[in-house]
Amino acid sequence: MRVHDVMQTALKTIRGTDTVGDVVALLAESHISGAPVVDEHGRLVGVLSYSDILEALAEHSDPEEREKVFDEMLVQELMTPRPQTITPDADVRDAAQRMLYLEVHRLFVEEDGRLAGVVSTMDLVRALAGAKV
Repeated sequence: MRVHDVMQTALKTIRGTDTVGDVVALLAESHISGAPVVDEHGRLVGVLSYSDILEALAEHSDPEEREKVFDEMLVQELMTPRPQTITPDADVRDAAQRMLYLEVHRLFVEEDGRLAGVVSTMDLVRALAGAKV
């Protein structure tokens, strides 16, 4: 089974100039835990996840400072640059091994330098649950 068989292609992307508050709303509405950050040409430049946001909030004990994280902080200040990628023709076992080794929950799928989708640990679990082993 290949990554293209299990990956998600309907991605919600964000920009580095979006505020963290706007992204939190998008993540909550979309029921996702992270989103790819793309530049003006649609190229993948980073990823912002709930973990990144929670780390930023943990650095501030003052409620006003925490509010600034949502209202004033930009995605580009918090995002993880250069997220891990994989190709659509890669074997899902390779994807699973990379996620384990790199301790990540998702790999972005790139084809010809363009963002084509994402494969998450949940996608792999769904594929395994439906596969005949």
